Amino acid sequence: MRRPHWPRRVSAQLLLSQTVVTVGVTALTAGLFLAPVSAELDRAAMQRALAIAQVTATDTQLADAAAHRDSGRIQPVAERIRRSTGASFVVVTDDRGVRLSHTDPDRIGQRVSTDPGPALSGRTVTAIQQGTLGRTARGKVPLRLAGGRIVGEVSVGISDRSIRSRLASMVTGILLCAAAGLAAGTLATVLLARRLGRRTHDIAVADISALLVEREAMLHSIREGMVALDRRGRIRLANDEAVRLLALPEGATGTPVDEVLPAGRLADALTGRSTGEDLPAVRGDRVLVVNRMDTADGGAVVTLRDRTELEELVRELDTTRGLTDALRAQDHEHANRMHTLLGLLELGLHREAVEFITEASGAARAAAGRIAEQVQDPHLAALLAGKAAVAAERGTALTITPGSHLPDAAVDPRELVTVVGNLVDNALDAAGSAARPQVAVTLVAEGSTVVVRVADSGPGVAPELREAVFAEGWTTKEAPAHRPRGLGLALVRRLAERSGGRVAVGTGPLGGAEFTVELPEALHRRSTGAPPAGAAGPGAVTAAVCGAEAACGPGPGPGAAAGAAGAAGAAR
Repeated sequence: MRRPHWPRRVSAQLLLSQTVVTVGVTALTAGLFLAPVSAELDRAAMQRALAIAQVTATDTQLADAAAHRDSGRIQPVAERIRRSTGASFVVVTDDRGVRLSHTDPDRIGQRVSTDPGPALSGRTVTAIQQGTLGRTARGKVPLRLAGGRIVGEVSVGISDRSIRSRLASMVTGILLCAAAGLAAGTLATVLLARRLGRRTHDIAVADISALLVEREAMLHSIREGMVALDRRGRIRLANDEAVRLLALPEGATGTPVDEVLPAGRLADALTGRSTGEDLPAVRGDRVLVVNRMDTADGGAVVTLRDRTELEELVRELDTTRGLTDALRAQDHEHANRMHTLLGLLELGLHREAVEFITEASGAARAAAGRIAEQVQDPHLAALLAGKAAVAAERGTALTITPGSHLPDAAVDPRELVTVVGNLVDNALDAAGSAARPQVAVTLVAEGSTVVVRVADSGPGVAPELREAVFAEGWTTKEAPAHRPRGLGLALVRRLAERSGGRVAVGTGPLGGAEFTVELPEALHRRSTGAPPAGAAGPGAVTAAVCGAEAACGPGPGPGAAAGAAGAAGAAR
């Protein structure tokens, strides 16, 4: 025979177990309630018997008849009392315990079946005893004359059958109440089981366990960050990758997002204050893409993708594109010079051809020399030279202001190149809409602090937007397919604030926007003597600038491409 199987579904298990528990609790409660009720009925019957006996014993004529052992006078009185009170028996004895009255006249004159000693000694007795008439609740009192002498006892009994009948009538009501409670409990269990069935989609317990194990394995194995939030914005769950990407502290579960993340776009994206798909955000040195999906219970699930490596690949792509633009600009300029030189030679103007070549080479060397004198860091000098070539290709005048001067190499050239490159790129884009596009770059050293100012002739930044432009993801440009926009100025501010500096935007001398960035401790101090490792002297700077400008030799060579490519890539 096949053994019955325990239900697999959660709702069915809940219904069965709760029904068993409800029935058991109801039965136990009814039993616990009936036990004291039975004892209470016995006690009430004994007290009733005692009260009848006490009232009967107050009859002085009955006591006088007992003193003379006159059963003929006592029997009618006792029977009348029994019938009027509904007692099972009313027995009067003499001082020897011999019956003077009984429901069965044949037993008159016989000794009582129970001990009359306690009552004859003057005590009141209540008990449940077994006698000639069966089990009864009894009350016994001494029978006294007017002077107080005990001449017998009065014993009254209440039949156990009458007690049981009263208990049976009460049990019916108790069981009806228990049945009503059982029905209510069963109905509540059924409703709860149905609700649980809907919430669990009627899946089996084993499936729930498997789903939990699979979820844990999946959450901790995927290489995307995942955070689950409740309706109050508290973290319910974060997998290993999310903890790494967000740098969450231990015990972050149950803590609101705003308490574990600094104010900014990342916190806004997680809490839903910023909406949209593939929202870019920055956490430390990581570039993240955030997506949030609300759940039916008012919470949300947030996924985080690390785009840092992808951004590096995009920068390499941008470097290649910058190299292409620089080569195209140099080729265009070189072709113009060659055409001019060829025309002079064909016209026989040899002296003018020599002067043209000499003047072009000298102007380029002079420009390279000015940049080398103003900016001693070779990386930044190459960047500016490359940006100047790209600006010339766009028809924009990019100038280094005469007051610019950086006498030392940068402590972290990549940080300085990132700041200047992003500001110049934005300025070139903004100036492109002007009638006479211009960009002016000012670099000033105040001790070891670098102050960068980049002004353009574009439309400028409205006062109400001067704080928003530094927010992650904020942009007025259409994002290309291969990368998000709105991160450049956010990175600039983050780099400045990380070093204890500041960033601001206002109206510049060219009529457009002017961005100002202060970077403390960005330059090596002169007191250190020789240039630090990685730094280069003026000759190296000139070489870098000449390579980017393609002006220190007769024509554009490999140095031009390398310098412009390095400048374009570093600026991203």
